[in-house]
Amino acid sequence: MEKISKSIRKKDHTAKVSGRALYVDDVVIDGMLYGRLLHSTKAKARISNIILPDLPEGYFVVDKNDVTGENRVQIVLADTPVFAEDTVEYVGEPILMVVGPELKAVERILQEIVVVYEEQVPILDMRKADTAFFDIKYEKGDIDKALAEADRVFIETFETGHQEQAYLETQGMVAYPHKERMTVRGSMQCPYYVHGALTKALGYDAKNIQVVQDVTGGGFGGKEAFPSILACQTAVAAKKANKPVKVVFGRQEDMEFTSKRHPSVCTYKVAVKNGEITGMDIDIIYNSGAYTTLSLVVLQRGMIGANGVYRVDNLRVAGRAVKTNTVPNGAYRGFGAPQTFFAIEMMMNHIAKEMGVDALEFKEKHLVKQGDATSTSGKYHFHVPLPEMIKRIDELCDYREKRKRYEQQTGRFRKGIGMSLFFHGCGFTGSGERDIIKAVTKIRKNADDTVEILASNTDMGQGLKTTFCKIVADTLGIDYDRVNLNNPDTDLVPDSGPTVASRSLMVVGELLRRASERLKKEWKPGEEQIVEERFVEPDFIIPFDIQKFKGDAYPTYSWAINAVEIEVDTLTATTKVLGAWGIYDVGVAIDMNIIQGQMQGGFLQGIGAASMEQMNYNDKGMIRNNKFSDYIIPTAVDVPNLVTEIIDNPYKDGPYGAKGAGELPAVGGAPAYVAAIENALDTIVNKLPFTTEEAMKILQEENA
Repeated sequence: MEKISKSIRKKDHTAKVSGRALYVDDVVIDGMLYGRLLHSTKAKARISNIILPDLPEGYFVVDKNDVTGENRVQIVLADTPVFAEDTVEYVGEPILMVVGPELKAVERILQEIVVVYEEQVPILDMRKADTAFFDIKYEKGDIDKALAEADRVFIETFETGHQEQAYLETQGMVAYPHKERMTVRGSMQCPYYVHGALTKALGYDAKNIQVVQDVTGGGFGGKEAFPSILACQTAVAAKKANKPVKVVFGRQEDMEFTSKRHPSVCTYKVAVKNGEITGMDIDIIYNSGAYTTLSLVVLQRGMIGANGVYRVDNLRVAGRAVKTNTVPNGAYRGFGAPQTFFAIEMMMNHIAKEMGVDALEFKEKHLVKQGDATSTSGKYHFHVPLPEMIKRIDELCDYREKRKRYEQQTGRFRKGIGMSLFFHGCGFTGSGERDIIKAVTKIRKNADDTVEILASNTDMGQGLKTTFCKIVADTLGIDYDRVNLNNPDTDLVPDSGPTVASRSLMVVGELLRRASERLKKEWKPGEEQIVEERFVEPDFIIPFDIQKFKGDAYPTYSWAINAVEIEVDTLTATTKVLGAWGIYDVGVAIDMNIIQGQMQGGFLQGIGAASMEQMNYNDKGMIRNNKFSDYIIPTAVDVPNLVTEIIDNPYKDGPYGAKGAGELPAVGGAPAYVAAIENALDTIVNKLPFTTEEAMKILQEENA
């Protein structure tokens, strides 16, 4: 294990364990008002009238007419209204906010408001959508020739559903005006995203907006874009009141009305000749929900990974992100990749089964290796460690032997084991880091020779304060306790980019390492010094053409393999996870405890997506299971034997060899779990989640 990988106490450990850490709901400001949103109860309707009760003194309503800039939230596009205008497009769309000094009175007023709707027919099924927000196509080779010359063409469709991020702390913001400025603080991943959205909605100059991240109790992507929406609404209210306003969601409100993982429908047409895959024609639909939010970039990542870790010379991928009258979907750990990796892994398994060959051997025959072309005609520039990872996971769980032993079982209890192979592209897609983000970091050495990191990246529980400080301290050769990283404040830190896309440690961490090297050479004891570092794209990159969708989508990739062993009780249709094993390549771990926590947590999220996290809508477009009592997520008790190992595969342009880690482990758990179900029940599964009810249907058909 590398010296840098040795685990140490996290920077925020004491504050959180002692209870001294302050979250947004702990913030109290003199004269502060409380706001609650009135959400639409209709999935699609025209608002014909809003009838307000008599408002007590000090209470007022905020709506679209109070937005002093544009009534739009800048995310990727600016199509999401701050407050609804003439129509509502999903159940939960914010129509107005009630604000006042007592929260109970605010909630009472909210209940007394009457909205008169002219209902319209909503579109809830993405297959029936008539509007595509985004329509992207790319190809390489000659897929039509491959299909025409194939011995066999396999066609299957795969579906995935919503998944809730289920972070511990709900969404929350506080906004307060002072002089000609507006300050917003709260639970968020991306302070400068919020900053840009506020500038547009308030009509302020950028210099008059300040955004501060409070201690954030989890995000998983759910606090990437949604905080921009809530921040704009809260700031508009604070501007109208000319007082501080706090808005914190309850759990039910958070689960019903905030962004989820995009549901998907993926259809694969695969050409096979002489026992080998010669081409894939893939059609992908992602359900954006009512507005675009992050759907463009989520779709792009899903499309790039559509052929998985397999070499496909003739490839065509068409992807659409479509509008439905459901909650707008956004970022969730894995960011579009879990949907298509589930599809490709199951497709490979099903082709192998139909051909009568071993699925793992079939996959091994098609694995990409260093020097091969990527799906977008880029290049895998570095070592692909999948063969040795397969060997290691087989040693850990006897995968090959168990897979054969569990075929065609009878009896009440049936076991199964499944495996998935996957990657995650590290950093922003294409030239995003160079052309859009343009990250800047600074390190300030104080006169007392302590060092402060100035970066806009946020710690939301993933340990970024610790790993950034370790990189700087180790490079400077000073004690870890002499390096500090505060929660970002846009008045104080440069824009080093958002905390997304497994980019923070690899990209920003490397900027901090380079800045630390310079500071070490220029170190002047007892003097204040500031060193700045800016992003420069690595020189080996094949330029990415976003119009043609060709080139290096990512500079490098993190690789992983998951295996899951289960037991199905065919009398009750319940499933028990007997073991779960993961092997991960994240370059070099900057802190082994943090990395192990990331891998195990993400793996568990993938198993949850596969087995129990089913989000149900009624026929009116309303989410029915909106509490932890009826939207069930897995715990450590559900997977008691969870083993994760990290291999060493340094990336030359990452700090100490590190590369992307946080999103990788959420990608492969679902296909491994479902492959185990197929092994146990000798069946074919094409959708997520595979719940007890799904198992019961299969067993009933078997008995019939």
